[in-house]
Formats: sequence, C-alpha cells, structure tokens
Amino acid sequence: MSPQDTIFYEKIEQIFSPNSSALIMGILNVTKDSFYDGGRYITEEKWLNQTKLMIEQGADIIDIGACSTRPGAMEITEEDEVEQLIPCITSIRKKFPEILISADTFRASVAEKAFIAGANIINDISGGTMDERMFDTVSKLKAPYILMHIQGKPQTMQENPQYKNVVEDVLDFFKKKINELKKLGVEKVILDPGFGFGKTVEQNYQLLNNLEKFQQLAHPILVGISRKSMINKLLNINNKESLNGTTTLNTIALIKGCKILRVHDVKEAKEVLKIVEYLKALK
Repeated sequence: MSPQDTIFYEKIEQIFSPNSSALIMGILNVTKDSFYDGGRYITEEKWLNQTKLMIEQGADIIDIGACSTRPGAMEITEEDEVEQLIPCITSIRKKFPEILISADTFRASVAEKAFIAGANIINDISGGTMDERMFDTVSKLKAPYILMHIQGKPQTMQENPQYKNVVEDVLDFFKKKINELKKLGVEKVILDPGFGFGKTVEQNYQLLNNLEKFQQLAHPILVGISRKSMINKLLNINNKESLNGTTTLNTIALIKGCKILRVHDVKEAKEVLKIVEYLKALK
C-alpha cells in the first residue's frame, strides 16, 4: 500500500468508525444549473480555487457533481457529464493528492470512470434506482458508496410525493438496498435520507426530527440540507439568505447522529461541528 493509499484508507475508516468525529463534505458543482452555485466553478481555475478554499476551511471530502439534480433539472447526456466531471476529478486529484473525492453520479459507467480518475467514494442520488448496473459496479470497484433515498426522478420528484410514513418508508428502502449490496460484498455503505428529493417540506422535517432512528441500521448517516427549499419555504426566504437556517439544521443533524455534513459553506459547518463535538466531550 502506497503512502497515499494509506492516507485514503485511514480517512475512509474514520467515516465508518462509530467513535470518530463527524466529517465535512464540501459541495463542488461543476454544472451550469445547480440550484445554488450553478455556473460558478465550470473552469479549471475556478474549481481549483474553490477546492483550495474548502480544504483550507476544513473540508474532509470534496463532492464533485457534473449533472444537476435540482428539482425539475433537465438530464444531461452521459457524454456531457463525463466531459465535465472527469477532467475536474483528474485536475483536483493532481493538485490536492491527499483529499478524499466523492463522485456525485447516478450512472454506473460514469462512476467507474470517476473512480479510475481518482475518486474515492461514489455518491448516487438514486440509490441504485436509475441505473441497474450501479450496485454491481460499486462491488467491482470496492468503493465506499453513498446510498441516497429518492422518490421518482429529479425532473418530477417534487410534483406530488406520497408516503404512508416517510420515516418508516425510507428505513425500509435502506434495509432492502443494504441487503442487496451486502449480497454483492459491499459493506462500506453511507446512508443519505435524501432531503428535498421527492419529499414535501413537512416530510423533510419529519425525517430530520427522527434522524436518530436511522442509527439502528449501523451505517454512517450523511445529511445534505445546505440552503435547500425546506429552509427557504418555511422561512419565506431565498437560498442566498438561508445560511442561518442551514446552520441551525446542521446543528440538529449532528446532535441526532449525523456523521457527514454535505455543505456549500464549509467554514460555518466546521464551526458547528467544533461546538457540537465540544459539547459531546463534556458528557
């Protein structure tokens, strides 16, 4: 194992160690139409500068996405996604050789290309529902896998989401998918309840209010609520005004057992983490 591989191994083990500190995942969207930062980081100079800033502010993982999955987003072609995502991963891996990189894609073939280019983690917003080859690909790559819950697809998911009980339904989804992954030898699974992906405002808050129930699955929990509409609609603000609300919800998520915060604003999330970790240490 090379020194670089040893560093990655130790960082990934931290994610899955129940007694280790939570981690901060910085969002890097190299897209033109993501809901908050679309178009900001689509050139190499800009994505390297933003990555450098997030690392300096305390990001443990950089999550790179090249296909917008905001509600109502148009799906781009696989070729377009590869054309933007792979050069970005290659560039960041070369410039920042020790940072963990997560590739945000629901396509198995793109996930494989991203892993070869230097990604360490596959972040699939569809939980294997939008590409039947994804689980086999993750198994072949032996990659840590972020399993997210979504109802429907980004183009239609917010039209009329329906659940008998959103918490129990998401738990059941995770149990089923974890079992499928285990049969393929995939053990390093991170769970993302999918805030904003096929859920109403009320359903999102029901999930957050019951987040500790997901610890029964014995897998680390990722929470991505940064500047999302569950904040904006409740407070009647826009996403540029939603940092305070994001910080509030991130605090709640950490108290309820979240292991990874996926955020646009790394500095503020790191401050939240330091405060919550300090409080936990006093017990």
